[in-house]
Amino acid sequence: MAYVEPQPELPLGDYRRYGRQMILDRFGLEGQLKLQKASVVVVGAGGLGCPALQYLAAAGVGTIGVIDHDVVEISNLHRQVLHTEERVGMAKVLSAAEAVQHLNSRVQVNPITAALTPSNALELLAPYDLILDCTDNFPVRYLLSDTAVRLGKPLVSGAALQWEGQLCTYNLPLKGEQEGKRGPCYRCLFSKPPAPETSGTCEGMGVLGVVTGIIGNLQALEAIKILTGLHDGKPSLLMFSALGMPPFRSVKLRARKASCAGCGNEGERVGNIEETDYVAFCGGGRPDWLSRGLAEGDSQSRIRAKEFKHVLDASERPVRIVDVRPRTEFGVCHLPGSINVPINELVANPEASMGELGDAKGEADVYVICRLGNDSQMAVDALRNAGRAGLVKDLVGGLRAWSLDVDNNFPIY
Repeated sequence: MAYVEPQPELPLGDYRRYGRQMILDRFGLEGQLKLQKASVVVVGAGGLGCPALQYLAAAGVGTIGVIDHDVVEISNLHRQVLHTEERVGMAKVLSAAEAVQHLNSRVQVNPITAALTPSNALELLAPYDLILDCTDNFPVRYLLSDTAVRLGKPLVSGAALQWEGQLCTYNLPLKGEQEGKRGPCYRCLFSKPPAPETSGTCEGMGVLGVVTGIIGNLQALEAIKILTGLHDGKPSLLMFSALGMPPFRSVKLRARKASCAGCGNEGERVGNIEETDYVAFCGGGRPDWLSRGLAEGDSQSRIRAKEFKHVLDASERPVRIVDVRPRTEFGVCHLPGSINVPINELVANPEASMGELGDAKGEADVYVICRLGNDSQMAVDALRNAGRAGLVKDLVGGLRAWSLDVDNNFPIY
């Protein structure tokens, strides 16, 4: 009988490429083959999605979908590590796909330059084994959770803001005595969304790029564990604090709620996903702070940048410039001669703030400024309600408008 040499189950080059992870106990060739046959869709090609995509591709996940309708901006580059200066202005999914193909040409990447909506979510997500939520807005989080439950797929969700982040897998297949059942969904933990005005963003509150990298990498790790069968099947919420010690804290999650509107057995379940208004459920869209700050408002209360420049150059009356941004932002850049009184301090005690101005009787004209022209409006109201006499106005559009209309060398951040 002739000897027939067995054919390798992976291309020969893949043994060398993935050898360092294939020799891991419990991973082996079987784990690599599972990754090669697996498909993952990453919703969001930003701070979380970029590191997740990078490591999913590097590990050898066979098919990766990327969904995002945004374009690359210069402000993205400190944390969205797949994008480059040369690709500013390019669709994020195309930029990410190009970077992934340079990293691992054997991975099939499906870029989708569309916003995920109730009308397309089931169709776009159905072809994939696992979903990664790398977004930063609540309507999409609820949409992804409901869709994952409907499709019977795990949802690996990440979040990062300022110095902190968190990781959780929803609709997780359970093991042991709970084999065949699923862990809680997003609605089980957060049945009511926060008000849009209170949900912070990276643009408004800041984020350390490394924090998004840590959470995005953990999302990729969680996905790999699930796809290769190495996950312990125990739902938990992992919280990370860059300044905490220890930096990680894990909380065991309760079981799926029977009354959950998303995945429960009782109560009013979410009906037709395509007809659900997730934006309305979350209290409306995220406020457009830039537009709000540019609203004309009362001419007795607001002043535009060019007019303010004329006042500074020609006014015969004493002028006080009150900058109500946080002290850290004031330290980044500020107008010469301005006084920093953070908005939370001013609103909490406007009488004391008037004392800081050194002009409680109102002999000087007061002009209040902030980043975009929103907090400054609240500050003007607080000062007037506290009895501040004389002229009190705020700058329309804030320091951003000052930079665009008066001094192009003033930093925009």
